[in-house]
Amino acid sequence: MVFRKVKVGIIGCGEVSQVIHIPNFQHLSDIFTVTYLCDISAMALEHCKGKISNPHLQTTKNAEELCQSQDVEVVLVASNDAYHVPHTLLALKYNKFVFCEKPMALSLKDAEAVLEAEKLSSGRVMVGYMRRYAGAFVDAINEIGGIGGVTHATVRDILGPNSCFIAQSGTFPKKFSDHNENDAVELATMTSQALEQALSVELGIPVNPTTANMWKHLSGLASHDLSAMRECLGVPNRVLGASICSDTGPQFWSALFKYPGFAVSYESGWDEIPRFDASIEVFGRTKTVKICYDTPYVKGLPTTMVVRQLGPNGEYIESTVRKTYEDPFTLEMKELYEAVVNENKIIKTTATDAVADIKIFQMIMKTGYEQSL
Repeated sequence: MVFRKVKVGIIGCGEVSQVIHIPNFQHLSDIFTVTYLCDISAMALEHCKGKISNPHLQTTKNAEELCQSQDVEVVLVASNDAYHVPHTLLALKYNKFVFCEKPMALSLKDAEAVLEAEKLSSGRVMVGYMRRYAGAFVDAINEIGGIGGVTHATVRDILGPNSCFIAQSGTFPKKFSDHNENDAVELATMTSQALEQALSVELGIPVNPTTANMWKHLSGLASHDLSAMRECLGVPNRVLGASICSDTGPQFWSALFKYPGFAVSYESGWDEIPRFDASIEVFGRTKTVKICYDTPYVKGLPTTMVVRQLGPNGEYIESTVRKTYEDPFTLEMKELYEAVVNENKIIKTTATDAVADIKIFQMIMKTGYEQSL
């Protein structure tokens, strides 16, 4: 079968692009070619350019230049979180297909701006929730559907320092600081405005170091967990209780979600122990289904599904299924390719889908803040 190559422009040449996206596009060079890079750092552009096998690769510090280029079909937005919406809007303005890293937006207002822009564009938006594309996760959805009534569930995501895994990824990422003072001031202003909108305007919660820190955690690491939880179990009715972390001390948070007939216990955070402990476990009367994730920063580590159940003769049966060694990011990029070349392909991690996560962030934030007073 002959595949056409999809031309990709990447906005943001930081850690996730260096460790994940650029190596993946090289790995999938039969279906993708990176044609354009954009970053405010000339050194980052030069560093990433050397990792891409395209002699015609172009670079720029201007995101609009990339978005309007005829050599770009897909705009991958991997810039700072505060710029995700502006860069997505630029890409949609030029009718590009947009792959936006999570979080798509930091506030409901900004998320709604993306939805409106998508309606006016011939482009589409896909949000980077790679855990939902893992082979074991897809299989687990079917297993959970046949569980015969959920009685309880747990969502857990306790991580060690990402630097530990990145150092062993074989990608040799680098950080650069050759941006000008105006860039730093603009980023600080945009971040402040986004937090003011998300917390003060939309929730009536004051912006301070503690609330700002927690909102960044929710829109960052927690978005993976909560998005996957939604696909497994739907949207919770409410939050029974929540704890939020401060800007100092241990970075851990938790919540107890109320669903019809059962509850979901959620805990997340990180410390200095170099391990990756992420899972979703759903309990039924005679079967439990657990999805176990490993770090995405070391390529090829499998996501597994563990099923424990009562056998037909009363015996205990436990099985571990490793569907593939293809990591969730690779599987996600294959889905992206199919969505680009086939306009009828259904995207499950859409802009509309991502809005539901912001609403769950709000539920946790409001409950946790009120209970901390």
